[in-house]
Amino acid sequence: MTTRQTAINLTILGALAYLPAMTQAAPQKDQTYRITIIHTNDHHGRFWQNSDGEYGMAARKSVIDQIRADVRIHGGYSLLLDGGDVNTGVPESDMQDAEPDFKGMNLLGYDAMAVGNHEFDKPPAVLAKQRQWAQFPMLAANIYRHGKRMFAPYKVFDLGGVRVAVMGLTTDDTKKLTNPENTQGIEFRTPAKEAARLMPELQRKADVIIGATHMGHYTDGEHGVNAPGDVEMARQVKGFNLIVGGHSQNPVCMKAENVRNDAYVPGSDCAPDRQNGAWIVQAHEWGKYVGRADFEYRNGEFKLVQYLLIPVNLKHKVKGEDGKERKVTYTREIPQSREMLTLLQPYQAKGDTVLSEQLGSSDGKLEGDRALVRKQPTNLGVFIASVMKNKAHADFAIMNAGGIRDSLPEGKISYKDILKVQPFGNTLVYIDMSGQEALDYLKAAARMSAGSGAFAQFSGVQLRIAGGELQQALIGGKPIDPARSYRLALNNFTAAGGDGYPRLTTHKGYVNTGYVDADLMRAYFSSHGSIKTADFEPGDSVVRQ
Repeated sequence: MTTRQTAINLTILGALAYLPAMTQAAPQKDQTYRITIIHTNDHHGRFWQNSDGEYGMAARKSVIDQIRADVRIHGGYSLLLDGGDVNTGVPESDMQDAEPDFKGMNLLGYDAMAVGNHEFDKPPAVLAKQRQWAQFPMLAANIYRHGKRMFAPYKVFDLGGVRVAVMGLTTDDTKKLTNPENTQGIEFRTPAKEAARLMPELQRKADVIIGATHMGHYTDGEHGVNAPGDVEMARQVKGFNLIVGGHSQNPVCMKAENVRNDAYVPGSDCAPDRQNGAWIVQAHEWGKYVGRADFEYRNGEFKLVQYLLIPVNLKHKVKGEDGKERKVTYTREIPQSREMLTLLQPYQAKGDTVLSEQLGSSDGKLEGDRALVRKQPTNLGVFIASVMKNKAHADFAIMNAGGIRDSLPEGKISYKDILKVQPFGNTLVYIDMSGQEALDYLKAAARMSAGSGAFAQFSGVQLRIAGGELQQALIGGKPIDPARSYRLALNNFTAAGGDGYPRLTTHKGYVNTGYVDADLMRAYFSSHGSIKTADFEPGDSVVRQ
């Protein structure tokens, strides 16, 4: 007996009927049912493994196939769920409207997914096309168009007689995180209110209720400027047995009640969060992990038996006997599925071809040589920081020189050239902070040593630095007002404390846009064509003595 139901494709203008449960017998008294929920989230275009052989859908399929086989052997049932954001992150996927990703998900056998905010990154016609590709429902109870739901709010699955309802919910921050042109006429209602509204209906139709959400996990409900996430909703809405989340892109592994283990090591034990009777899980991002939650259902009780966060060929550096460093997997290496590779290889090859195409040109060299960009302001450092500042609508931007790995040549520039400059796939973040906080952060940046990867490149500021100490600072040509709010743009590596910078990820004004750094530069060239290096000469904007 299969646990998967016939997938229902919905049109983009849908406000369509709920997906009904089939007529079925109720669970038998004193019978134990084994139910396994397999989950991922925030795929962001990573259908192919990276250059180090980490993650990728081919290895993910091997993991999921093995889990399903194990579940079947032990007489259990399973569902494969995703927490949303299939789109945006890797050029090979972005340029093909995530077709390889959705078709890869079909082959993986997903049962349902939450709609993520990045599903609205492209025009509505692209989303309509993706919904046709998907052979599984995209669920969102709180997204409305012209007063009607755009997506099915839930689906009920029959797992051996146990009725399991999966309700989709999407962050109500989506409007501010996406291009307004793509969400015209669309309303993102408060997820908790929609969940509370539907809960009585689901409690009549189902024995187990799962939320497939794209709202974020914020420790102890401290969501800052972000919309409330899974923790807050679970506290407000009683009735969820499990919440499979996404959006905040972190592994939800708890050290204690309301204390998340942000130093989680792949392959070690992971305890999910629990709020108001609901387990909350999230599997980081990009398919780096596959989550496995094994439950037993008996006489109305849904009991967690085991939880695993399985790393998909994630690697770390080790030093060999010869003193040289190499990368090895944290756990046993997972083979890639040949069937998945056969499906995805043509898409990857097409992407490789497109990457060699010219995007634009430059009238001179944009300097990213390591010996220079880590010691002095350069036109490439100013250019990258300016692109970040403009995209985030920020007042100033900081780019760590260690994230600049090459120069951009004079003449024709391809996307491959851009990836040589920014190969890490860092994302653009911004922080709204007070003037005093902005000044303090600039002081910290000024202290970063010349010659190190932490050395800062700037846009939007004029600085005078003596002996590593900030003597004068202007933002937008004016003195910093300690009482005014300023927006800082930088990458997620630096914001997380990389290179010794003050950590900003817990700041209440922190927002990760999800936009990858190299894609920002690519978009700039695509829209501007040729650029003049003179526009980005640092001049005397930053003077060090």
